[in-house]
Amino acid sequence: MRLDLLTIFPEMFPPVLGAGVVGRAIERGIAETHVHDLRRFSLDPHGRVDDRPFGGGPGMVMSAQPIVDAVEEVEALDPRSAMRIVTSPQGVPLTQDLAHELASRPRLLIVAGRYEGIDERAMDALEPLEVSIGDVVVSGGEIPAMLLVDAVIRLLPGALGDDASADEDSYSVRDEHGRPLLDCPHYTRPRRWRGRLVPRLLLDGDHAAIDRWREEQRRLRTRDRRPDLLADHT
Repeated sequence: MRLDLLTIFPEMFPPVLGAGVVGRAIERGIAETHVHDLRRFSLDPHGRVDDRPFGGGPGMVMSAQPIVDAVEEVEALDPRSAMRIVTSPQGVPLTQDLAHELASRPRLLIVAGRYEGIDERAMDALEPLEVSIGDVVVSGGEIPAMLLVDAVIRLLPGALGDDASADEDSYSVRDEHGRPLLDCPHYTRPRRWRGRLVPRLLLDGDHAAIDRWREEQRRLRTRDRRPDLLADHT
């Protein structure tokens, strides 16, 4: 998979792209990432990529020209069809299902939005998928873009030490109605820590009983922490 990242702060990305699961996946050739400075595509002599909003109001708006020119030029660098994405608090929520869908694509092109947003004419021209990390506004789209890259790359075959690990993640395991569940509690050595014991059942070697316990714990934890996931919306 190829991921192109368009941003006015390219210096923010190397630490994330070079570490952990993401860094190892890139090193092994499972994914390739390319970070592009949007200012390089600006026709303004000073490299400006934003301006005051028409109609007045606070803040700045990202200009259409640098973004559209950047997307078109970067897309031409590789014959693989790119899915265009803009990180935005107005987008669809980033979910595990969406991460799986994006991980099946050969190429993603992600624009990190900033300021008050992007000139709507650029959005109309590019028709990107807008993706939000939640009902919150952060100072720029770079951190959401990094989060999106991490969520997608870890799902690529070979990115994790054991591909089955992703199958048991929160939101990946589902109940009999297809509703996502949170993961169950986990324990490791020592058996006793500060007077707290590991549940005895996990030490007995009865794998069928352990599987039943984990299933029950997933349901209880989801009911207690995210009852909205179990709500019947039909």
